[in-house]
Amino acid sequence: MIVGVDTGGTFTDLVVVDEAGIRIHKVPSTPDDPSRAVIDGLVEVLGEDGLARARVIHGSTVATNALLERKGARVALLTTAGFEDVIEIGRQARAEIYDLAVTKPEPLVPPERRVGVAERLDERGGVVVALVETETERAVADVLAGAPDAVAICFLHSYANPDHERRLVAALSDTGPFVSASCDVLPEFREYERVSTTTVNAFVGPVMSRYLGKLGERLDPDRIRIMASNGGVVPLDTASRLAVQTILSGPAGGAVGGFEIGRLAGYDHVITFDMGGTSTDVSLCAGELTRTSETEIGGLPIRVPVIDIHTVGAGGGSIATRDPGGSLKVGPESAGADPGPICYGRGGTAVTVTDANLFLGRLSPVHFLGGSRELESAGVREAISDLAAALGLEPVALAEGVVRVANATMERAIRVISLERGFDPRDFTLVCFGGAGGLHAVELARGLGIPRVLVPAGAGTLSALGMLMADPIRDFSRSVLRPLVELGADALESEFAALEARGRDELVAEGLDASTLRFERLADLRYVGQGFELAVPVASGDRAPAVGSDEDDGSSEEMRSTATHFVAGTARTVAQVAQAFHEAHENRYGYADQKRAVEVVTVRVRAIARTERPELERNEPGTEDPGEAVLESHRVIVDGVAVEARLIDRDRLRPGNAFEGPAVVVEYSTTTFVPSGARCRVDELGNLVIAPGASPAAEGAGGGRT
Repeated sequence: MIVGVDTGGTFTDLVVVDEAGIRIHKVPSTPDDPSRAVIDGLVEVLGEDGLARARVIHGSTVATNALLERKGARVALLTTAGFEDVIEIGRQARAEIYDLAVTKPEPLVPPERRVGVAERLDERGGVVVALVETETERAVADVLAGAPDAVAICFLHSYANPDHERRLVAALSDTGPFVSASCDVLPEFREYERVSTTTVNAFVGPVMSRYLGKLGERLDPDRIRIMASNGGVVPLDTASRLAVQTILSGPAGGAVGGFEIGRLAGYDHVITFDMGGTSTDVSLCAGELTRTSETEIGGLPIRVPVIDIHTVGAGGGSIATRDPGGSLKVGPESAGADPGPICYGRGGTAVTVTDANLFLGRLSPVHFLGGSRELESAGVREAISDLAAALGLEPVALAEGVVRVANATMERAIRVISLERGFDPRDFTLVCFGGAGGLHAVELARGLGIPRVLVPAGAGTLSALGMLMADPIRDFSRSVLRPLVELGADALESEFAALEARGRDELVAEGLDASTLRFERLADLRYVGQGFELAVPVASGDRAPAVGSDEDDGSSEEMRSTATHFVAGTARTVAQVAQAFHEAHENRYGYADQKRAVEVVTVRVRAIARTERPELERNEPGTEDPGEAVLESHRVIVDGVAVEARLIDRDRLRPGNAFEGPAVVVEYSTTTFVPSGARCRVDELGNLVIAPGASPAAEGAGGGRT
């Protein structure tokens, strides 16, 4: 038995996979203590006896919320003397270059808790100023005087030589605070990003440790894995020690699930669209998950490998208000899980996107959560009427306006990851999920010219299912900072091999089979003198022939035992690596300088242990007639006009069924709105595949796409 658990802003989702198949379940989130909803949900679906038997893959927003809300630990910082204010000075780049009154986020460590240490290394790790024992004792005493919950340690050039940081870690080991050292968190150059990432890890580490500790008290700690931001899963102790790696834990599960479902359905170029209660997360996958090592949360740079996800504050719980100029504003404030939207009947008073969808008939009040909860309509009508009067609008116009404003925010998010990066959204499939995704996806696809929308079965809990599709993954890196020609092929191979050996040791120590491991190599390269670099894949050789095949010389078994799956030696010459960089530079920036020297900044290895994934049932397509799946006629409002739509029970749909909009498709975890002009069919996996078409209003106005 394996269970995927995703804690969200409004609901906590569970997907159970056992001999009986796949089951889904949702429980209200408990923001005051997210672990309570997780345990309550597990007990509801497994019973008390099942807690000890289940393997749990968990995606959490605990670290993210602690950072965004600035509710983390009390942190002190130990750094090289003279560099105490790097964390506050940051970079000279300004996000808002024309805003003269821009305010930078407050650093996580105030000046009084920053302690300089008399030590210094050069860029190669050589000792310039030795760290003596008396200075170590003095620094520890000074930092403990501030009564910190956690201590971040980040010395100049410790990526090249971690000895001084290791000595401070040892000196603090029995003093009580959580200790975060940059040589463990981020052994890479760039002082500001390294100290910021290390400090964030110290800030959220104690919060995450307490949270995971509560789960470990009720569950078997050895049977819990945590979803990491890079799209892999890590053990409980790793997530506690390196909590910064879980900063995008929940959204990463959705991206993995959306990409895998799209791939299984035959579409490997997808845009994942995850609309939950608080926010919307989008990610573009052009044949593979897109990852980056540069992200920013709450205005703070975090330089750890993450799936490239763009988030905006538009969700089902996003609140509609009148702004100071008298216009309609939607989000980013959210009603959250408590009290939630007005229609939940839990004391909410602010109009939300979910309330607007109910008012317009896109939600069925009696089929929410499979009919287990009836939505409150009377309070919604009253609140929308009041807000409409304040804005000088008719209630219907206000409700449609709320949906359109939310759609505009989400459409901009998709443009950021597609058009602004050189991708045409018309070449992609929009895979939508989350509790509210199906209500908005078709209209978004129309606005962007996306030819196809795919709504997976159980779309409201897809992030939890995606966690069950994730492999154990570890990312390792080391800054080199040497010209490629000077470094040479042998030294480059040695750098990669050392990181692979470390990855193999760590994953095998977790009990994973070495024969399932594979490694991906990347190098961050730049032209000498540049201030930025590009990550370029570096192959380590041709793949080994099958054991016992005609091409097998007897070495294949030995090669597989090392889990590299590659022929020993460096197959790519220095010239080939340089050429790959020139091509990547030209693709990204439109030019390349073939005569200019290339520098190796950082080498990276991603260690991946391939694991079994849930089997999704495929069925042969039948007739197009949805038959008994059509429950009744249902009233929806489209462009200010009430029209009759079909209310369809998704659980009764079968592969091959097809229907035209307008229709409202209800299921336990979500609702899908198929507007007029769109056509929906059910594929062999049970996915809804919707051709958006054009809205009748657009056709009446001359059609076409603007």
